[in-house]
Amino acid sequence: MIVSSAFAGKKYAVLGLARSGMATVECLLASGAHVTAWDAREEPRAALEGRATLADPLAIDLAGFAGVVVSPGVPLNRHPIAAHARGAGVPVIGDIELFAQARADLPAHRVVAITGTNGKSTTTALTHHLLQAAGVPSLMGGNIGKPILEQQPLPAGGVYVLELSSYQIDLTQRLDADVAVLLNVSPDHLDRYDGYDAYVASKARLFGMQAHGHLALVDMRAELEDDVLRFAPEGTNFQFINGIDLPGDPAQWPSLQGPHNRANAAAAVGAARYLGLDEAMIAAGLKSFVGLPHRMERVAEKNGVLFVNDSKATNPASTAPALAAFPRIHWIVGGLPKGDDLDECAPHFGHVVRAYTIGEAGPRFAEILEPVMPVTRAEMLGDAVRAAMEQAVPGDVIMLSPACASFDQFRDFEARGECFRQIVAALTAGS
Repeated sequence: MIVSSAFAGKKYAVLGLARSGMATVECLLASGAHVTAWDAREEPRAALEGRATLADPLAIDLAGFAGVVVSPGVPLNRHPIAAHARGAGVPVIGDIELFAQARADLPAHRVVAITGTNGKSTTTALTHHLLQAAGVPSLMGGNIGKPILEQQPLPAGGVYVLELSSYQIDLTQRLDADVAVLLNVSPDHLDRYDGYDAYVASKARLFGMQAHGHLALVDMRAELEDDVLRFAPEGTNFQFINGIDLPGDPAQWPSLQGPHNRANAAAAVGAARYLGLDEAMIAAGLKSFVGLPHRMERVAEKNGVLFVNDSKATNPASTAPALAAFPRIHWIVGGLPKGDDLDECAPHFGHVVRAYTIGEAGPRFAEILEPVMPVTRAEMLGDAVRAAMEQAVPGDVIMLSPACASFDQFRDFEARGECFRQIVAALTAGS
């Protein structure tokens, strides 16, 4: 794991003992810190019995603590820990801030930090892949993979590639990324912020933590419409993602189809070039990249019909580029809606052969779509797949890209995508 002398002898409270919380506790204890830890569940508390003080940070005097470390899932705008820590003059931080503070004790390295409303995971995984394919020691963490503090430190010359949500950035104060990437911004998670501008500002703070001369890769629309570089130091070295040239033929990158993946690839390429990879290495890495599960994932092909799992598309902005990626789509859409319209998808409705509405949003989405395309009101995912298979002809794509959260029918988007995979496997089995 990552440890640091920066934590030795200091007191920290850790609230929430899921995976990143437990990794944080282990890092702090191994670094010589005094840790007070708490979770509502008994099991993780029992695992720390005798090694850490077990007490709810809300019930103790926090004076003298170096920080309260919370999960990104803790809503700082509503949870009482924020006011309690503020009253004691103690910062509320996350594991990414601890990583930032530990960097001075790590072998010489660089950091790529990637945020945005959509595309973070694919861009993070692709950047990591490009580096590894070129022989550069690299690991990824943050909002993807293993908690960063749990991982073995890289040797000298390594690159840490971090996917960061706005929640994680809110809990981070001094992460100086050698390359900071903002892929895009569209309304999302607004229950955690005082309006859209505050959400944008949260994302844009990533640039504000950079030292002069480091690279900011930024979406042109986000800069022109939302002034996301306003937090960056004067004279920041920046490049628009939209203007980055890609090496090779995108048709040879099966896991990077669609305009959104072109933008993801451009951001990863921009970072890779800044880090010293040559064009041949980058081109080879783009070709060999295998996409992440539930993100434009090709799960099967049967009788000339391709099945694509894009369950990660939990809002219309992330579904829109998926619709742009193929000319004939049977679109499975719906779930727990984050809004009342599909306006961002509308420019690509011409690619949809038929829509199959599911979940809580199904009736509303059917009303929106029926005037402009054939619609099957399926309600359940299995019924939608069956109906689409009856309609599809060779050359068509059956795609789950719900434009909604999953929580009306599934635990999370992964469970929804896995269910889609299983349904497709069952319905396409045999001859």
